[in-house]
Amino acid sequence: MSAGGTGQAEADRGESGGVRTALAGLTTRGRSFLAAGIAAAICAYVLGQSDLLRVGLLLAALPLTCATVVYRTRYRVAGTRRLSPARVPAGSEARVHLRMDNVSRLPTGLLMLQDRVPYVLGPRPRFVLDRVEPGGRREVSYRVRSDLRGRYPLGPLQLRLTDPFGMCELTRSFSTFDTLTVIPRVEPLAPVRFSGEAKGYGDGRQRSLALAGEDDAIPRGYRYGDDLRRVHWRSTARYGELMVRREEQPRRSRCTVLLDTRGGAYEGAGPDSAFEWAVSGAASVLVHMLERGFSVRLLTDSGSAVPGEGSDGFAGTGQETAEAAGLMMDTLAVIDHSDGTGLSRAYDVLRGGNEGLLIAFLGDLDEEQAATVAKMSRRSGGAVAFVLAPDTWAREAADVPRPGDRHAERLRMLREAGWTALSVPRGAGLNALWQQADRERSGLAAVGGEATR
Repeated sequence: MSAGGTGQAEADRGESGGVRTALAGLTTRGRSFLAAGIAAAICAYVLGQSDLLRVGLLLAALPLTCATVVYRTRYRVAGTRRLSPARVPAGSEARVHLRMDNVSRLPTGLLMLQDRVPYVLGPRPRFVLDRVEPGGRREVSYRVRSDLRGRYPLGPLQLRLTDPFGMCELTRSFSTFDTLTVIPRVEPLAPVRFSGEAKGYGDGRQRSLALAGEDDAIPRGYRYGDDLRRVHWRSTARYGELMVRREEQPRRSRCTVLLDTRGGAYEGAGPDSAFEWAVSGAASVLVHMLERGFSVRLLTDSGSAVPGEGSDGFAGTGQETAEAAGLMMDTLAVIDHSDGTGLSRAYDVLRGGNEGLLIAFLGDLDEEQAATVAKMSRRSGGAVAFVLAPDTWAREAADVPRPGDRHAERLRMLREAGWTALSVPRGAGLNALWQQADRERSGLAAVGGEATR
């Protein structure tokens, strides 16, 4: 028998320990028949009853014969698994399609198909496949769903072979498996300007060069199709060949999203916990800013970023944007609490250059950590912080008190340092807070402009 998760692979035939493997596959019915046959044969020998001996031998021979037939069955079956989609947001469903092909010249018997899935994705799916003709195909599907982020293995597939009398069942395992990635929930965000700070191409105060492929200020050789009005005659005379001038590159604004992952900064666990809200918020902002043409970078309190991310973060258009978003979502799908207790590593990374717009999702802060975060705004074109209120996330949603004095003091420190700091109570919507941050920055800009005049 051959099988596969996304192709073909050799299945475990169990040829080692042949008799033991066959007898281990006996069902309760088969073991009962075998025990009854042995008991009848012993009684017939003691009592001298030849007819009872024949009955005992028949009872014992039936399960043994079925086990031998099932064990020596050699179906050649190819299996394929397809995920739709392979990356799904938490709380949404994905469908798994299974296809079984009979690649032998003989028809199969009754097949019971079972796929292994983690407990969090739901019950283990089982299917019964009728006789599959030579070259035939059978397709089945099932749904999986998880409220928790992560990467979950699916498989390997298992085929259970049984005889018509139900005396013996043997399992043939496939060797390959697939992985379902459950990414954080992404909330659509309204387009805001944050008072003119960093609006993608051209409008931002902190800008970096766009990706390769755009023109620059250095003349280059003429290429077929270039506009003759761009011919640079001085360079043409100097180099002795037709040269054209390159126009200035458009600038791409930068945005850094800081995610606080310290274990001691958040209360509770589960899909509705404070940390999951922060991860979902970071994912929403990353996707939103990337779609608006920003060069986006993800940073954690430990100073690490997304594997494969450039010095300016991810940027691109069309398919490149989708690929960059996929890489960041894969990173956030498996991100967990760090062992760190401070935010100094993230500050060391941020003070190395101009980061453009800085958006932070922070847990509970003490005075030292709040002072570190306050200094981060000096190297940014704009700083927005969503600080989760520990008093509200530590209790049930029905009992939501006002933030404590300590939390209010931390917000005041950040605002005095130039941050637009917002408190995040339990059950708050990110889009509403996102627009509130824009209104607060617009108000501060208006007050600053009036004071300047």
